[in-house]
Amino acid sequence: MDMGIVNAGQIVVYEDIDAELLEHVEDVLLARRTDATERLLNLAERFRSQEGTQRGGLDDTWREEPLSQRIEFALLHGRTDFIDQDMEEALGVYDGPLKIIEGPLMDGMNVVGDLFGAGKMFLPQVVKSARVMKQAVAYLEPLMEQARREAAERGDAGRRKQIVMATVKGDVHDIGKNIVAVVLRCNGFDVTDLGVMVSADRILDAAREVDADIIGLSGLITPSLDEMVHAAGEMDRQQFDIPLLIGGATTSRRHTAVKISPAYSHSTVHVSDASRAPGVVSQLLSEDAADFIEANQEEQQRARIAFEGGQQERDLLSYAEACERRHRAVFDEGRFHTPDFVGVRATSPGLEELAELIDWGPFFHVWELRGSYSALLESDDAKGAQAPELFADAKQLLEQIIAEGWLHAEGRYGFFPANSTGDDVIIWSDESRQREWDRYCFLRQQRRKRQPDAAMLCLADYVAGEQSAIEDYVGAFALTAGLGCQQHVDRLEADHDDYRAILLKALADRFAEAFAEHLHRQVRRQWGFGAEEGDLSLEKLLQGEYRSIRPAPGYPACPNHQDKRQLFASLDAEQTGISLTETCAMMPAASVCGLYFQHPEARYFAVGPIGADQVEDFAQRRGSDLSDAEQALSPNLSYDPKKVAIPEGV
Repeated sequence: MDMGIVNAGQIVVYEDIDAELLEHVEDVLLARRTDATERLLNLAERFRSQEGTQRGGLDDTWREEPLSQRIEFALLHGRTDFIDQDMEEALGVYDGPLKIIEGPLMDGMNVVGDLFGAGKMFLPQVVKSARVMKQAVAYLEPLMEQARREAAERGDAGRRKQIVMATVKGDVHDIGKNIVAVVLRCNGFDVTDLGVMVSADRILDAAREVDADIIGLSGLITPSLDEMVHAAGEMDRQQFDIPLLIGGATTSRRHTAVKISPAYSHSTVHVSDASRAPGVVSQLLSEDAADFIEANQEEQQRARIAFEGGQQERDLLSYAEACERRHRAVFDEGRFHTPDFVGVRATSPGLEELAELIDWGPFFHVWELRGSYSALLESDDAKGAQAPELFADAKQLLEQIIAEGWLHAEGRYGFFPANSTGDDVIIWSDESRQREWDRYCFLRQQRRKRQPDAAMLCLADYVAGEQSAIEDYVGAFALTAGLGCQQHVDRLEADHDDYRAILLKALADRFAEAFAEHLHRQVRRQWGFGAEEGDLSLEKLLQGEYRSIRPAPGYPACPNHQDKRQLFASLDAEQTGISLTETCAMMPAASVCGLYFQHPEARYFAVGPIGADQVEDFAQRRGSDLSDAEQALSPNLSYDPKKVAIPEGV
């Protein structure tokens, strides 16, 4: 068999497959017997002759099992349709609601946790299991308070380990954090999720209030890294002695070791993804925690030594030399186009139109199903088998979002006369190009490259110089597909449906990125060169096989998030319903902004590490304090500002 075709509706947990059927199937797949095929055919014929068809546990025969097994089955398979009925029955069997939670419900969740840890269940299934657990607890909640008081009076009120989690101040992204919270709850931990944009003081106050055993911090944008360092320092100052977990797309083992861990005298552990969280937490709270903490601290010390050595060995060109080796793009009038209009316009495409441009790959990555979208749907391994079921759930919710208008997309974009001077791009007030209206100060690569004649890139290289006869332009955009999202997320969470709440947020992000692709295609056509590309396939669109780029502030080519403030001002972007936090995260989270460059040679790149000489020049060009510049560019600094003093005049 070259490729197995899986019916998403018949996917079951590996452990639930009938033992006889499993043996016969594995005999065929692993070629363990010469008569394996004949035996499997005979078994299939026997199944066929039985009344009904075995449907991988999706029929209702499981309802004939004893109560505890029915509860476990519902948790394993994410079945909520009978859970209220089973909780009512359980109240007549068990000695109160706490005994139900501590008994069959937690027993079932422990099985979920074990299967997840063994790689036999995956995130989509675990989140569905959590949905069943929350609905069951919600049914029992009216009876819980009295039960808690009685248990406390008897002295047998057990305490589960407490974890406080939050997305740090200034950051609004929480999909990953929410998944981690669900996974930890499925493994028997109590999680207090404080939400997004949470200050260090509020996090620590909550940790004291619930007597937390662990604090977890999450963030996506680079300014969140500094806030995590601040929170760690506050934990140390206020004499906390519990482990600190660090996670989120912008975090890393190295940054945790080099920047965050030294700020806190207790253990600080980086957790790379949700699947690792239960194991890390269990080790931190186990009797052998000291060994795990010591090993983690030793690893972090090695990372700090390697980082400091790497800083000394980094082969950076001087900023002056890097500027000399700028990319010398070809500028001639035949390669440049004048846009259809100058100024700003609003746009509000329909969700149906945007759905056609969704890139599903990143959606699966949210659920830790890695690989290309098409490869995942065609994969025949256990993890890949989850992709079709998840995709079916996503498509169903997507259709509901469109049909019922759950989300609304709004954007603003514009074209502006522009020219470069050095590493800056000047935005002119009008096409006379006499008065400077705004200025973007970009960064240039300084890390020496293997090719001795390789250019050191800067976005300004792709804009015609101020002294050029070329009348160049840059574009800008800000858009969101997250309007209306939060009210539906709140409703789903109130209904104890974390699974669909997370699905909704992930789909809103996909709509926003599809909106960005849709608008970029429109911009290329209005700029006069889009017709040259013809009708590109979705694959070519998503791979960027067209002229022009749309780098976003905070990303590798222009890592300064503060550029968003200028961009928003030029577009009056808050008219879309998007706002910026104090650290320049966009709200709603399903929002995108950036700049358009038309030069045919323009491409994406990473600025990478920069030296103190460029940082001082950058500060002077922006008219800002050096310390503010260093804070804004901290992820790109090749030096520690606390250890390097820049002489005046350098």
